[in-house]
Amino acid sequence: MGITVSISAITGTSPFDVYICQGDGSGCFFIAEINSLPYTFQIPPPYDTSLEYMVKVVDGDGCVITGIKSL
Repeated sequence: MGITVSISAITGTSPFDVYICQGDGSGCFFIAEINSLPYTFQIPPPYDTSLEYMVKVVDGDGCVITGIKSL
């Protein structure tokens, strides 16, 4: 079963580039560029079986916002 991530609020300047990374911030790959919220996506393999992952968002000004989730 996949892991669903929902982003309901971000402080920053749009557009926002959304990435999923390993829990330590390495191995990031691009998910989507978003301009409006809420935004929901499924974590793709191989991170969908990990016990920890990081969501990284880069705003239009290049500011990086991160959050780590343990399952």
